[in-house]
Amino acid sequence: ASKVSSHDSKSSNSKAIKEWGHEDVAVWLNKLEGISEKDFEDNQVTGRELLALGAEGLKDFGVTRKGTIYLLLDEIKKLEKAGDDSVALIEHSPYCFEKIIDHLRMEGSYMKGLVKTKHGLPVVRDGEKGRFQKVVNHLFPGESSKIFQDA
Repeated sequence: ASKVSSHDSKSSNSKAIKEWGHEDVAVWLNKLEGISEKDFEDNQVTGRELLALGAEGLKDFGVTRKGTIYLLLDEIKKLEKAGDDSVALIEHSPYCFEKIIDHLRMEGSYMKGLVKTKHGLPVVRDGEKGRFQKVVNHLFPGESSKIFQDA
């Protein structure tokens, strides 16, 4: 029996889904149980094309079971939503951006010797701490985010 597993629909690929090439689509499809990526790969389906597929489009690629079609459409919808969420997070965080910019200005002033004492970490209101950390991690991946953390 074919079935699609429920999983995190975010790819390890950092590109936006609309920018995926056919190889990225094949990697994502390989993570789904019960879906053959061969027809998609043979036709070099891109991320942009994947997002545009409907039930009829999936049938054209050999997905015939109704349940599998709807589960795959749901997974595609999750991909699209995951892409939308990251954009919304960045676009709707003026408070976080203000805190980041202020911190970078103060850090730069200290490093240039314009101020004598090093300032502390940004003070973020409780309701924004989670969002602030996500924005910092997004804009300053890996080690670069350490300037916003306790030593």
